[in-house]
This record gives sequence, C-alpha cells and structure tokens, in this order.
Amino acid sequence: MTLVQKEIEGKTLAAALRALGRRDPDLARAIKEVGPPPPRSRSAGFASLLDIILAQQVSTHSYRAIAQRLEATIGAATPASILDLEETHFRAIGFSRQKVKYARGLAEAAHGGSLDLDAIVAMPDDEAVAELVKLKGIGRWTAEIYLMFCLGRPDIMPAGDLALREAAGLVYRKRKRPDEAALRRMGETWRPWRSIAARVLWHYYAVKAKEAKTGAAAKAQGKARRKSAPRRRGKTKNANKGTA
Repeated sequence: MTLVQKEIEGKTLAAALRALGRRDPDLARAIKEVGPPPPRSRSAGFASLLDIILAQQVSTHSYRAIAQRLEATIGAATPASILDLEETHFRAIGFSRQKVKYARGLAEAAHGGSLDLDAIVAMPDDEAVAELVKLKGIGRWTAEIYLMFCLGRPDIMPAGDLALREAAGLVYRKRKRPDEAALRRMGETWRPWRSIAARVLWHYYAVKAKEAKTGAAAKAQGKARRKSAPRRRGKTKNANKGTA
C-alpha cells in the first residue's frame, strides 16, 4: 500500500516556526530573512524509499538523470519491476554496482515481507529508524529522510546531511560547519520541531546559494560589459584653452 502523508503546513507550521523563533534567536533571524520553508513531502512506500537510496552520495544532476531513466524504463517502481530488471538494464540506467545491490535487496525484502513499510508507519521514530537500517544500503540519513518527508514526522534531525550542516554554519556564523554530532546537540533546542528547523535550514541554504549565484552572475556580466564598452578618448591638453 502507498500512503500519502500530510506534511506539516498551514497553522501548524506557523505555530512551529513561532515556537522555534522564541527559543532560538538565530533561527528566528533566518526565518525572517528567507520566510517559511516550502513543502517537500512525498508519498510513503517502496518507490519513495528507493528514490532516496538513489539520491545517496551523488550530485542532484546525476540523481535526477538516473531517476528519469528508471521511470522511462519501468514506470512506477515496484518490488516486482525492480526484480525483473537485468544487470545490463541497471547499468544502462546509470546504477552503480553498489546501488544495484541496494535496489535488489530492498525489492527482495519488500516482496518477501521481511520489510513491512506499512507497519513502519505505526512505529515510534527510533523504532522505525532501527527497522529501516537493518537493510543494506539504508543508513541513518536515508531512514531519517524517509521519516521526515514520507511519513511527515515532526521531530527528526538528519544531521548527517552535508547541506544541512553547511546551512547551520551559515545561520550560526561559525567558521566551520558543525559535524554531525554537534548538529545533533544543537538540535536538542528545537525539540519537538526538529524537522521544521531542518527545513528552515535547508531553505536558508538554498536561498543564500541562489543569491550568491545571482550576484556572481551580475558581477561577471558587469565586468564583461565594461571590457566590451568602447573607450572614451581623453581631452587633449589644450582642448579648453582659448587661442591667443
């Protein structure tokens, strides 16, 4: 069964942002600068969990290309459709050898019943993470992202996420981005809304990165225009002097 979880939005999101802002002035400043985070929810189930695994340790561009080729090949991903793929199909789509093993392992577990994604919906956060990480290819980050965006859990902190740590470094004006353990410690302040705090940090990072890119492009264009502009001839030494 595929479930669609309702993400924390509307009045609940507004209340969560107010609560976070009251207890964390730096986060309050970030929220004021970039506004509330956009929705990022997705359906719960096999296809979304596989999609999160595909996104591990690759660039966004590479991940999107692989995901698009997979959809073009099999349509909606199911355990059966993944198990039907040959090694050559996986490689043509762009799967690494490691990702082939992870995809097949996930499909076999879901197909055989050793992984019950519907049962995970009813589990507390820690139990759900522990159940998911039993599978090869699913680490803590993958499990936490699944709980956040597919199950709509409000108090998850995927501190292993590099962009999240970069964002925390920016918001809290640190010389170096915090490591995973440090970000988890920081996250204790944000309970029971750590998922919302994480969404704020991601949103802040995305907005600031876009601003920096736009500023760099504008600067480059201005420099190019100055280079291509015709030079004005200076006035001659006696240009303003009258004749005798």
